[in-house]
Amino acid sequence: MSTAYTGPKPRLSFWQIWNMCFGFFGIQFGWSLQMGNMSAIYEFLGAEADQIPGLWLAAPMTGLLVQPIVGYLSDRTWHPTLGRRRPFFLVGAILSSLALFIMPNSSAVWMAAGTLWILDSCINITMEPFRAFVADNLDEEQQSFGYAMQSMFIGAASFIAGFLPGLLVNWFGISREKGAGGIPQNIMWSFYIGSAVFLVAVLYTVFKSQEYPPSDPDWKQKRSQNRGSLSAGFREILEAIGNMPSAMKRLAMVQFLTWPGLFLMWFYYSTGVAADIFGGDAITNSDRYTEGLEHANATSAILNLVTFAFSFTIPFWVVRLGKKWTHSFCLLLGGAGLISVNFIQEPWMLYVSMSLVGIAWASILSMPYSLLAGSIPKEKTGIYMGIFNFFIVLPEIIAALSFGKIMKNYLGDDRLMAVLIGGVLLCAAGLLCALIVRDKRS
Repeated sequence: MSTAYTGPKPRLSFWQIWNMCFGFFGIQFGWSLQMGNMSAIYEFLGAEADQIPGLWLAAPMTGLLVQPIVGYLSDRTWHPTLGRRRPFFLVGAILSSLALFIMPNSSAVWMAAGTLWILDSCINITMEPFRAFVADNLDEEQQSFGYAMQSMFIGAASFIAGFLPGLLVNWFGISREKGAGGIPQNIMWSFYIGSAVFLVAVLYTVFKSQEYPPSDPDWKQKRSQNRGSLSAGFREILEAIGNMPSAMKRLAMVQFLTWPGLFLMWFYYSTGVAADIFGGDAITNSDRYTEGLEHANATSAILNLVTFAFSFTIPFWVVRLGKKWTHSFCLLLGGAGLISVNFIQEPWMLYVSMSLVGIAWASILSMPYSLLAGSIPKEKTGIYMGIFNFFIVLPEIIAALSFGKIMKNYLGDDRLMAVLIGGVLLCAAGLLCALIVRDKRS
C-alpha cells in the first residue's frame, strides 16, 4: 500500500490483535531481566546501595532523548514492505538483542553502566512505536483491548523472566557460581536466553502484522519537504509540547507521581529482599544473597502473572467503572502492596504484596495510553506518545539524581523503606487520578 488511507478502521480479530502485540512479549522479557537484575549486577561488581539510583540513570535519560525523536521519525516514515512503525521494531530488536548478550559479561561497574545506556536506547527504539502501533490500527472501541493485550504479554513475559534464573538452577543445573566477571552464571544465561526471545518475538510481529498508510493525503509531499531536517523535527516536537491537549496534561500529572514509585521498587525491591529479609550480602554472603534475589524475582514473577490475568478483565472494569476509576483503584491497590513490603517478616507474604502491585501494573501499562489515544491528533500519534513518556522519565531522572543522597543521609541505606516511599507515591497518584482526570463517563 502506498496511498493514504482515509477510511474507517475495520474491526480486527482476536488473532490479528495478538499478532500486532506479540512483540511486546520479547520487549518485556528483556526489560524484566534488566529490571530484576541490574541492581544486583551492580552490587556484584562492587557498587554501594547509595550509588544504585545514579547508575540507573540510563533508563530515564534514554527514554527522554530517544522516544520523542523515534516518535517523530516513525510518524513520517512509510516503507513499502514494513510500513510505518515496523522498521523501528526491527532495527531496535536487533540492537537490543546484542546488548542483552553483552550485559552479563560486564567485568566492572562502569562497563555495566555503559552497556545499560546502549541497551535502554535500543529498547526505546523498539518500544515507543508499539504504543502508537495500537492507536494506528485499532478504532477507539478496540483500543482498550489492544492496550490490555499488550499488558497481557508484558505480564506473561515478566512472569517467565522473573522465574528464569531460579529455573536454570533447579531444572537445568546451571550454577550460581560467579563467572569471570563476578556475575553468577545463572543470571548470565538468563540474559542470553532473553536476547534470543526479544529478537524472535519482535520479528513475529514485524512479519505477521500489517499497517495502514498515513491518513494525511499529502503525507508524501510533507515528508519530502522536510526530509533530513533535524531542526524541523525539533521544532515540531517543541510545537507539540506547547499545544498539548488538556487531557494529556492531566494524565501527565498522574504519571509524574506513578513512575518514581515504580522506579524505587526497581531500584531496591530485589536487593532489599536479599539483604533485609534473607540476610545476605553481595560480597561476603553471596549464596544467601543470591537466594534472596531468586525469591524476589519469583515474587516479581507472580506480580506479572497477576498482571497477565488481570489484563483480561480490564475491558470488563472499564465498561462498568470507566477508564479513570479503573486506573485510580488499581493504583491504590498497588500502592498498598508496596507499603506492605516494609512490614513483612515471612518471605512467602511477599507474594501477596506483589500480587497487589501486579493489578496496578496491568492498569499502568494500558489505561493511561487508552485515555490518551482519543485526545491527540491522529497524524501526530508517535510524537505525542513520545512526549507522554517525558512524564515518566523526568520524575525518574529526579529520583536517580537525588535519591542516593536521601538513602545515605536520611534512610540509612534502608532499601525497603525506599520501597515504602514508592508505595506512598502510587497511592498519591491514584487519588490525583480520581480528582483531575476526565474520561467520557466522568
